[in-house]
Amino acid sequence: MKTLSRHTQLFQRTLHKRAMSTTQLFINGEFIESQATEHIEVRNPATQEIVTRVPKATQHELDEAARSASHAFREWRKTSVLSRQRKMLDLQHAIRANMDVLAESIVNEQGKVLGDARGDVMRGLQVVEDMANITHYMQGSKLEVSSDMDTYTVREPLGVVAGICPFNFPAMIPLWMFPVALATGNTCILKPSERDPGAAMILARLCADIGIPRGVLNIVHGAHETVNFLTSDARIRAVSFVGGDKAGKYIYERSAQHGKRCQANLGAKNHAIVLADADKEHTLNAIAGAAFGAAGQRCMALSVVVLVGEAQLWVKDLVARAQQLRVDGGLEPQADIGPMISPEALRRAEQLVQSAHDEGAQIVLDGRGIKVAKYPNGNFLGPTVIDNAKPHMQCYRTEIFGPVLTCIHADSLDEALELVNANAYGNGASVFTRSGACARRFESEVEAGQIGINVPIPVPLPMFSFTGNKASFLGDTNFYGRSGVNFYTQLKTVTSLWRKQDASHRQASVHMPTIH
Repeated sequence: MKTLSRHTQLFQRTLHKRAMSTTQLFINGEFIESQATEHIEVRNPATQEIVTRVPKATQHELDEAARSASHAFREWRKTSVLSRQRKMLDLQHAIRANMDVLAESIVNEQGKVLGDARGDVMRGLQVVEDMANITHYMQGSKLEVSSDMDTYTVREPLGVVAGICPFNFPAMIPLWMFPVALATGNTCILKPSERDPGAAMILARLCADIGIPRGVLNIVHGAHETVNFLTSDARIRAVSFVGGDKAGKYIYERSAQHGKRCQANLGAKNHAIVLADADKEHTLNAIAGAAFGAAGQRCMALSVVVLVGEAQLWVKDLVARAQQLRVDGGLEPQADIGPMISPEALRRAEQLVQSAHDEGAQIVLDGRGIKVAKYPNGNFLGPTVIDNAKPHMQCYRTEIFGPVLTCIHADSLDEALELVNANAYGNGASVFTRSGACARRFESEVEAGQIGINVPIPVPLPMFSFTGNKASFLGDTNFYGRSGVNFYTQLKTVTSLWRKQDASHRQASVHMPTIH
């Protein structure tokens, strides 16, 4: 605890000094300065101040990370499952002790409000806590298939695996990846988003503090060339990715071409169907929080609400709820919505809002051009509500990834279900109703991987698994929980024969062997 406390104090003293500093690499248990000649600036989304410069790791540095991970795997795979379980318990304790340090880093680099940043860390921490159950997840099966003959399975790690992370969850997504990989006996090379790597670097420090051996976790930085290395190097057996459609398809296809397993979470367009019998106050509050929280930059953000029948009259109430939310810098005590990640992301969202107007929808709440007095240079977009959108409109077909809620009207549950199922994406969908029959029908017929019934963001806890489908996911095995363990392991099936009579009987048999 003294070591963790000392590092906590160090982080708190130095966090404000990172302007114009360069983010280090973490290779073979050492934090090292990159020899890169190209860097990417990370700016505070609320102020545009430079927080750090992220190196595009050199080919030699990437090769050193892979060499280190490959070498460390030889011994790490031999550690007992109890030893790895102990490390997960130590890691969860270290993360909990440094919750505020991690959250503050997320606010400074990604822009989330502080409470949401803590939630980012907490949801990742829950995956680490679940990996303390690794002794259960790693169990195989055994069956006596014949007299004196047993067949059993052994679950083994793959080797070196890689994780490629998005900007929107700087702590949670890395914690979806490397703890599961390490707990199952693999070693890992992690590439945080080049837009906000600070949380991942703090997690690497905590791993070093708790005694994760050198080379078991390595962190590299960069952009296209780093991704190309991770998806092609022969030492890397599997790749995990969370992010946008274009990058995800590229990473999945390139990984497959080089014989690697790949799991890739892509874009989303999550719908909520609201029936007229729903609890109005609960529904309005739930939708407002799910649509506008984290400035809409969540893969499970609620971006479309389908209002059925008389619920179509609730649009003005949704607008009223949205107007109550305060847009401000993430460290401000009363802030509900922080800035978007970059000026480019802000412009893109604003253009999609404008396209809704141009195509005939009504912008009933326009958050463009909002002014935040203390942060005049921030990438702020206020809550925006688009009404009477149609499925052919760009604002509906495209993932906006901003605090924008699109409202569509339907006359019946049949029509609403048909609309949701026609959408290409399949991350999540929700229904708000008091009718058990309608809820059961929705659950049975809707085509999405994660279903909420009076729950707006149905992201499963890690004793289950993330189960997005359709165009939202590429791969066969999804993230964390049992699925995550399956992704990072392979089964070995053993059939053994130890005959009782062999203890005294030595005569050879020339007959064809049979199994009875």
